[in-house]
Amino acid sequence: MNHILEIENISKGYGRRPVLENFSLAMRHNEYMSLLGPSGCGKSTLLRVIAGFERPDGGTVRLNGKPVGDMPAHERGIGFVSQGFALFPHMSVFDNVAFGLRYRLIDPLRDEAEVRRRVETVLDLVGLADLGGREIGEISGGQKQRVALARTLVAGPKIILLDEPLGALDANLRTRMTIELRRIRRQLGVTFMHVTGNEMEALAMGDRVAVMDEGRAVQVANPDTIYNRPATPEVARFLNRYNMFAGRLADDGRFVKDDMAFACPPAARRRDGNATYCIRYDRVEVHDQSVPLPPDHAGVEARFVASEYSGPRIAYFFQLREGQVLEVEHHLSSRRPEEFAAGQAYRLLWPVEAALVFS
Repeated sequence: MNHILEIENISKGYGRRPVLENFSLAMRHNEYMSLLGPSGCGKSTLLRVIAGFERPDGGTVRLNGKPVGDMPAHERGIGFVSQGFALFPHMSVFDNVAFGLRYRLIDPLRDEAEVRRRVETVLDLVGLADLGGREIGEISGGQKQRVALARTLVAGPKIILLDEPLGALDANLRTRMTIELRRIRRQLGVTFMHVTGNEMEALAMGDRVAVMDEGRAVQVANPDTIYNRPATPEVARFLNRYNMFAGRLADDGRFVKDDMAFACPPAARRRDGNATYCIRYDRVEVHDQSVPLPPDHAGVEARFVASEYSGPRIAYFFQLREGQVLEVEHHLSSRRPEEFAAGQAYRLLWPVEAALVFS
């Protein structure tokens, strides 16, 4: 397969602290890649290595098959959009976007008519056609994000790297910009790599998602696979959508934790030893204690603690006897919300085939 970007065994550290360790990843032409991971896992450092702002301690970065390790940042044809936008406050929106064309080191554009044509075209693309004359202090946070993107797009980069581009925006603006970024990428046919620590943002944005942990890519797959079949307990934990139990697999193929025992999917029954059992919040059902355990289900008794309303969903929290809190997710579009009595015990059930077991 013809890749536009290949990252091979990249390592980078600061002093004795390794940040990237033998990191490898390849991106296709016209792909939107989300890079997801906790703070400090090396996401932003990786972007800076790709862009040429940082030199790796080892490994190779290739663009269109050619190593670029000795190529300065301004010659790589890579755009970079930072979380803080880095706009010039004393310049207008138009002049911020035009700055790179007018003052780039290689072949600066002197034809002001061409500068205007290019800037107006890209401002129209990002929805700022009428704001070119505004000062930066006169526009909103979402509009500043669009200016930063326009300033990058106007140079015609092969790849655009976005470092937490939506982190400074409120929830409504993040949702709108999620849609806009994907539209712009499709319209231009440019490859995007989008770094975020927000799991829902990563899943919504990416054609593929690369999950990072401690400087490595632990899973690279499409969003459906990441969400439904995380490759490791760390990926499942970072998605923040799974109830997780630490215990062991017994000789009879069941998962055992304290005085609880759960039936496992067939693939897990052939293993033994320590294990992590995971069930997604929205696969758990709440029933009265009198409901019998169906043969193809697993379950546990827990007491209702509280509920939390958040727009289209309600999260219900239940506490096990030993103190662990389990979450049950209810989507309001599927049925009317249920009411549970605080402190009362209920039976939580889920299909055995929906569980993930890592040993």
